[in-house]
Amino acid sequence: MTVPSREEHLVELVDDGGHPLGETTVAAAHQPPGQLHRAFSVLLVDPDGRVLLQRRAATKTRFPLRWANACCGHPTPGESLVEAANRRLGEELGAAPVTLTEVGVYVYYAEDPATGRVEFEYDHVLRADVPADLRVLPDPDEVAELRWVDPVELEADLDVDPRAYAPWLGGVVNRLLRPVAGAPGPAAIPSGAPADEASERSGGR
Repeated sequence: MTVPSREEHLVELVDDGGHPLGETTVAAAHQPPGQLHRAFSVLLVDPDGRVLLQRRAATKTRFPLRWANACCGHPTPGESLVEAANRRLGEELGAAPVTLTEVGVYVYYAEDPATGRVEFEYDHVLRADVPADLRVLPDPDEVAELRWVDPVELEADLDVDPRAYAPWLGGVVNRLLRPVAGAPGPAAIPSGAPADEASERSGGR
């Protein structure tokens, strides 16, 4: 039996508050003009406070060869954020499951001029504190390079050289440096963690 590509996997369509509206495929959600859907971005933080960045492989259908956070993905309808995020950490980085904390949510829109795809995502930002000797075995079909960076320095470099980075990374790093505590999130968020419902939209780079 042929294993379907991730472009054929289902994602959960949501409104601006993160409430489920239905489902569609990854491919359909990312066709212009885009359909807002649930996603997650994982930040791995070492004991020195540095974050792991991955340079997305050249074969990626959206923003290839841009630097981004440790991994990103979409929970399938009904799948918890923690389960989905640890699944993708294993698939992309060969990393063991980690303990994740949600530090915020933001909505962003970006068009990829290289591939014609669109990102329109209700993005849950998840943080995990990991040991300095974290073992990873990145999949070359997913990841071109890895590096550890100071998030404050990264935030500054995002302003200097934005085209080197995935367009969502600025908002993700902002949530790491300025976590939103105690903001009530929509009940549909399966992680049960607080969520920031304030929307942000960044234009395509």
